[in-house]
Amino acid sequence: MSDSNQISSLRRQLLLGAAGASLAGYNLPTWAQDASKNLKISHQFPSGTDFRDRLCKKFAEEVSKRTKGALKFDVYPQSSLMKTNAQFSALRKGALDLSFYPLPYAGGEVVEANIGLMPGLVTSYEQGARWKNAEVGKILNKVLESKGIVIVSWVWQAGGVATRSGPIIVPDDIKGVKCRGGSREFDIMLKAAGGSVMTSIPSNEIYQAVQTGSLDAAYTSSASLMSFKLAELTKNFTSAKNKSYWFMLEPLMMSKAIFDALPANQRDIIMAVGLEMEKYGTEQAKLDDIDAAIAFAKGGNKVFELDMAAVDKWKAVAKGSAWKDFSDRNETCAAMMRSAEKIS
Repeated sequence: MSDSNQISSLRRQLLLGAAGASLAGYNLPTWAQDASKNLKISHQFPSGTDFRDRLCKKFAEEVSKRTKGALKFDVYPQSSLMKTNAQFSALRKGALDLSFYPLPYAGGEVVEANIGLMPGLVTSYEQGARWKNAEVGKILNKVLESKGIVIVSWVWQAGGVATRSGPIIVPDDIKGVKCRGGSREFDIMLKAAGGSVMTSIPSNEIYQAVQTGSLDAAYTSSASLMSFKLAELTKNFTSAKNKSYWFMLEPLMMSKAIFDALPANQRDIIMAVGLEMEKYGTEQAKLDDIDAAIAFAKGGNKVFELDMAAVDKWKAVAKGSAWKDFSDRNETCAAMMRSAEKIS
């Protein structure tokens, strides 16, 4: 009998079986029990050289191993499956299974997502990690689940700023500079400090913007600064190796519709492996902070580091601009900020 006839026969057996009986009551043939499900993971980052791509592949390999091949994955780097900004909406609709995605990119659809890059709010990896189990994390999870998204891995990344002009150390240095912050709220702070902000540029489009002169300064994660080879175009680099006021939440996220349709044991495996990937992600992000400083120095850039006094100056600007703007959006945003500000 052909596979299609077998499937039709099985469907008839289930439909004609005892009313109310569960699928578990049927002795499924081996060919049906062994069927695997292929899931797609999309992201915007280069293959192999970027730890976010490697994290997705490690996640896929481990989940496939633990489910004995019941779940398999195809990883699509460099927005090869769909454009960067389309991925969040596709997750919500169930048109994409998983994405490693910069959370504030979703701020246009879910305003609360902008907290994922709030300048000066997170200033260390340890502080960011505490969000997950704090009230701010619980609220964020609840909001995203209501929008059709499940966070599988919480991954924070620090970032720096590369410039074609002078170095950016303190707020006065950004005045009149054409810059890209990476989120609505970060851009609000840069504007408050006097920067000329270019919005809606995904990190994988920064190189072209700097090359054409549309941007003089670009903030992004240490991983992206290296992956997109900005050192080829810039003269000065302020690294995140010591301190940073740029910390972004870039989680591995899954469509809730796809997640909920899986058996409970497979959901448990996905979340367990996702938790394990958080340690790997943090370790790699910290290494990238070091490696980015080395890469920019080798590329001929002057490399600068921040101390807490410089970070506090940026935080003061952020409190009166970005933090206030976000808190004023709605009560959920305000509650998230109140919780996050208590985490040290």
